[in-house]
Amino acid sequence: MTKFFTLLFTLFCFTAFAAKPKNTYVKITTNYGTVYLKLYNETPKHRDNFIKLAKEGTLDSTLFHRVIQNFMIQGGDPLSKTAKPGEQLGSGDIGYTIPAEFVPGIFHKRGALASARDNNPAKASSGSQFYIVQGKKYTDAELDGMSAGRAETWKITPQQREVYKTSGGAPFLDGSYTVFGEVVKGMQMVDNICTVKTDRSDRPLTDIKMSVSLVEGKELKHLLKDLKGN
Repeated sequence: MTKFFTLLFTLFCFTAFAAKPKNTYVKITTNYGTVYLKLYNETPKHRDNFIKLAKEGTLDSTLFHRVIQNFMIQGGDPLSKTAKPGEQLGSGDIGYTIPAEFVPGIFHKRGALASARDNNPAKASSGSQFYIVQGKKYTDAELDGMSAGRAETWKITPQQREVYKTSGGAPFLDGSYTVFGEVVKGMQMVDNICTVKTDRSDRPLTDIKMSVSLVEGKELKHLLKDLKGN
């Protein structure tokens, strides 16, 4: 009987371990909808930092302060929590940066989650500011122009070319800004935000606040089921 329960316990532990998701998922909720994002394990520093921000509520009540249609929506500036209407944003930080994690094969396709940064020579990422790519579709000629002169690592591959031609993205950012995740559900939120009216600094005329949290428990189970079904 003891051997039976030992075997049962072992099988339970194995099943629980095997069922553990390979990736971490987060959601961003606004009054324009909710988007679900998968964080890449290939960029562990950025992944772990975003998990930390979500757990601590650092990004809650920050704004999507920079919106450019056919390009991206940017948010996460801590100063945006208390910004006055019309105030220019984008210079706020949380006291640290993250070393760049450029991974060949991970690129700025439509729905890519990436870190914003200033013009530091190391291309280190902001500790809190990020963007989600809406992007646009590109022609072969346009992609050829972007690929010319790049290091071999960042030339546009045939697979990436097909994505940029059919789904779109922002290929000119590849190799300059760290991509660390992607939208897996709710891209409509990004498209909705990209329709809003903005000022000269690309800040929406009406504030778009966000809340950011980890997807866990039953919600995660349902999300993975939905993704598997698709």
